[in-house]
Amino acid sequence: MSDPRPVLVVTSLHDPTADVVIRELHDRGIPVVRHDSGDFPQSLSVEAEITSQGVRGRVTTPSRTADLANIRALYYRRPTGFAFPHLSEQDARFAITQARYGLGGVLASLPGCLYVNHPHRIGDAEFKPSGLAAAVEAGFLVPPTLLTSSPDAARAFVKGHDSVIYKPLHNPVYRIDGVSSVVKIAEVAAEDVDESVSGTAHLFQKRVAKTADVRVTVIGSQSFCVRIDSDVLDWRTDYNRLTYTPVEPPPGIEQALHRYLDHFRLVFGAFDFCVGEDGQWWFLECNPSGQWYWLESETGLPMCAALADLLERTS
Repeated sequence: MSDPRPVLVVTSLHDPTADVVIRELHDRGIPVVRHDSGDFPQSLSVEAEITSQGVRGRVTTPSRTADLANIRALYYRRPTGFAFPHLSEQDARFAITQARYGLGGVLASLPGCLYVNHPHRIGDAEFKPSGLAAAVEAGFLVPPTLLTSSPDAARAFVKGHDSVIYKPLHNPVYRIDGVSSVVKIAEVAAEDVDESVSGTAHLFQKRVAKTADVRVTVIGSQSFCVRIDSDVLDWRTDYNRLTYTPVEPPPGIEQALHRYLDHFRLVFGAFDFCVGEDGQWWFLECNPSGQWYWLESETGLPMCAALADLLERTS
């Protein structure tokens, strides 16, 4: 008899990656309930009781109802934030907080549910200093890195290395002339460092002389490694200049990937490495909610099937 428990997908309305996963689950006969946090409370409602057996109740969308005690897996993929535009600023701030800790707390406490990934663990893993420290502990090579608000420390670090790049610690969206933009990774010279560095925290990192980049997508027990060749500092700035090749990881990388994910209690991660001139892989970051489907389209690697297997709980 087939398992009637649904997979709950929490994502934004326009998410092509979630769309292909949901289509794969539908083709397998797996029930799916999809919603966005931003739908609450206009078209998404929740009723939940805390009982001696754990959380009991339901979430309801215009077309589906999910029994909170019987959700087999939750796929959490960058939902939009809660919003209450009809309320005053103060009332909206209160309502957003209640929604986050109410509905958010319920969805983070589902009994027997497999999270891909748990939203709290995603939050933990999105702190770059934590990720870099965990990478060292896991056994990855990590470029020398400085986090500072001191201009003097930043200048000394830049002078102490042949080439240094600046990376934002997190990348909120800027709107420039009505266009969404982000702060880009850039090479830094000592003369570029001025007193504005003292205004907040900054991350500086030695630039590794690289021959290529590698994106490793870990889905449960499976790892998919793709070499990305380009002539740009940050390959994410120009996808038209990239070529893709599936590769095998060097010795020790596979084990380190899972040590890293275990540290944050994750089952999915999109790892970025650069390949040094000596062939060694240098850890750059791991995105616990990273994109992956375009790589399946480019390489034919069966990532969607692997993720569906994980959510179906057959792997």
